Amino acid sequence: MQEKTLLIIGTVWPEPASSAAGSRMLQLMEVFRQQGYAITFASAAADSEFSVNLDELNIRKKSIELNSNSFDALVKELDPAVVLFDRFMCEEQFGWRVAENCPAALRILDTEDLHCLRYGRQSAWKEKRAFAMSDLLSDHAKREVASIYRCDLSLIISSYEMELLQNHFKVEASLLLYLPFMQGPVETARWKGFEERSDFITIGNFLHEPNWNSVLYLKENIWTMIRKQLPEAALRVYGAYPSQKVTALHNPKEGFYIMGRAEDAQEVIGQARVLLAPLRYGAGLKGKLMDAMLCGTPNVTTAIGAEGMQGGLEWSGLVADTAPAIAAAAVKLYTDKNLWEQSRQNGIAIIHTLFRKEEHEERLCAAVSALQKDLEAHRAANFTGAMLMHHTISGTKYMAKWIEEKNKK
Repeated sequence: MQEKTLLIIGTVWPEPASSAAGSRMLQLMEVFRQQGYAITFASAAADSEFSVNLDELNIRKKSIELNSNSFDALVKELDPAVVLFDRFMCEEQFGWRVAENCPAALRILDTEDLHCLRYGRQSAWKEKRAFAMSDLLSDHAKREVASIYRCDLSLIISSYEMELLQNHFKVEASLLLYLPFMQGPVETARWKGFEERSDFITIGNFLHEPNWNSVLYLKENIWTMIRKQLPEAALRVYGAYPSQKVTALHNPKEGFYIMGRAEDAQEVIGQARVLLAPLRYGAGLKGKLMDAMLCGTPNVTTAIGAEGMQGGLEWSGLVADTAPAIAAAAVKLYTDKNLWEQSRQNGIAIIHTLFRKEEHEERLCAAVSALQKDLEAHRAANFTGAMLMHHTISGTKYMAKWIEEKNKK
């Protein structure tokens, strides 16, 4: 095994300009690059014109196939010291192959967000009822938590999700590492002031269901109430991969503009006076709210939007959970300069307190180093993970091999 080699198995090719998940992956790759790792990024997804240029980052790019022993040959050749799975679906597909072909490789899962929490909340909302903890008892949860156990370490982006995994699912703390967004010092020199800004903005990848739901909520329930009090204001909706149902909402007469993909999210957010993020379900941390804080744009969001991003500090705007309350908060934040200025300062405090890049990078590097030194003992203490890997290899492996043979015909 080479001492400093990392294989990342991605669900998609990273698009930092399209989603928070892409930005998160870029941050993780940068940490390992700084530690001297040679990185290979592999994915079975179709290539994308919007993905980051991995060659410029000196990262090797490899296309891989699902249910194919060609991956076995690749991983044996690479012989990585660390394998990072991007979301549990990648671990399900490739984890057993890594375990069989490179048993000494440290296996890390980046959950991105807890899918079982997001889908549980989504189901509750669609059924027009309050979310209950029983909504977590789903197949998504069984698959996701099993994946966490099979890995040596799972990166958890939200403090709320850390508590949920340890207190509700009873996952051992030794298998988890709290690792939120990692940000350097906020640069305020280029921030535009209150009078230099106008209008509202919302942004989010439309392939992510909570973002589409949020925009629909704005259009159908919230924007008319804001517009009634601020008739000259406009709302600009940005997001990658807008479908026809999204573009159909474009209505300049109502001041509701569907703008499509933003080449630079912080550039467009930094021109608006207030960002709106009325998320009714979701999980993880919200990249749009982090971007808003980084470019000095106060926001109005819901408790789910702010979840895991506040840590007891004053919010970088206002939090409300009903359409009338969200509309009222938006108008107040848009017109109250003192509140607006204080919200910007709150955002700086949140980033510098909760998301300090150096602190979280050090914790990640220390965790990886400690596990590599004592991996055998760590795995011996995780009998549940060994048991689940045994059954995965016995089940998933042979289903994959059956598909592999079927595809040869």
